[in-house]
Amino acid sequence: MTVPSVTPSQVRAALLLREEIALLDVRHEAVFATGHPLFAANMAADRIALEAVVRLPRKDVPIVLYDASEGLVSAAADHLKALGYTNVRQLDGGLQGWKSAGYEVFEDVNSYAKAFGELVESRRHTPSLAAEEVGALIASGANIQILDVRRFDEYATMNIPGSISVPGAELVLRAGRAAPDPETTIIVNCAGRTRSIIGTQSLINAGVANKVRALRNGTIGWTLAKQSLEHGSDRRGEIGAIESGEANARDVAYRAGVRHIGLEETAALQAQPDRTLYRFDVRSEEEYAAGHLAGFRHYAGGQLVQEIDMAAPVRGARIVLTDDRSVRADMTASWLAQMGWETYVLEGGYDGALEVGSPLAIPKPDPSHRYRRPYEGTDVKESAMQAYLDWEYGLVEQLRRDGTHGFFVI
Repeated sequence: MTVPSVTPSQVRAALLLREEIALLDVRHEAVFATGHPLFAANMAADRIALEAVVRLPRKDVPIVLYDASEGLVSAAADHLKALGYTNVRQLDGGLQGWKSAGYEVFEDVNSYAKAFGELVESRRHTPSLAAEEVGALIASGANIQILDVRRFDEYATMNIPGSISVPGAELVLRAGRAAPDPETTIIVNCAGRTRSIIGTQSLINAGVANKVRALRNGTIGWTLAKQSLEHGSDRRGEIGAIESGEANARDVAYRAGVRHIGLEETAALQAQPDRTLYRFDVRSEEEYAAGHLAGFRHYAGGQLVQEIDMAAPVRGARIVLTDDRSVRADMTASWLAQMGWETYVLEGGYDGALEVGSPLAIPKPDPSHRYRRPYEGTDVKESAMQAYLDWEYGLVEQLRRDGTHGFFVI
């Protein structure tokens, strides 16, 4: 089929004006990670049948496809047309057309969330400690508690000695139990930088009494500093919110422009045919499986902030979050709103009928096509780790050059 085209400047205009657009890179993830526009989302042509219906819920949403002259766009358009998508175009000139127009290309995956994290640190001067400093605190028996905000499986693979697993959006809900003494210094870590910056700033924004610091550069920095890691740990933070955590989280969301709505307003948003609505349950997988609201897809809050391009590839869409304790939804929503999303938190709904069952699992890509993150696993070359950190440190300047992000930091 002949796929109509749209110019790079038209795509850029749609992004600047916050119009709905799904700019899809139809190459495999490993190639996508070598360079793409800031708000491009990866959906490999041979995975469209697996992913499109979940990730692109509105069949007439504007979709723009591109590759780098591999000849993948036509097949991708055919797959989308077969699934009922009616507004599919291709980027004039593909990735090279974007570059030729003078527009920025970003490396890696989850790039705009990572760039946003760097912007947060730059604007808020989020405090951090180097690996050597944290190592010395551990060795001296200092009054510290290290909270690992990655997914539990990442934590179990390798973790800072003595740390406990408290995935990102759970921090405000569980830090009060993890560090009940206000004199305890809380140290937040992830694998690299983004989730530890966002986690540290989440606790600060929510008014935790403790001193909070990020572990600078996460497990990458820890490894480069020749510090030892634990493997196979299973310590999990238990529920116990910081003092006034629920009210503080709601205030943080309010300051970011998040609105609380009820079931009736959520249904009204869902009924609007010309807008895309993503609905996410940001609780733990176990809570979701035990009982969740119909129509809400599971995506743990901390991962949703980092992986929002994967979860919601339609830039300009609306997002509604739900959480029976509200704290996690409010904190997650506060970050999504600062990244330019029109974000709502659903109040209530859990006193009615709930669906039971595990979250929808999209089959993972062939490992040969997946981008190997420089911060995962235990066998990554130190040179790759250092190159990754150097790339992250340059993101704030690259955001400035790109000029499309529209982020703000409260």
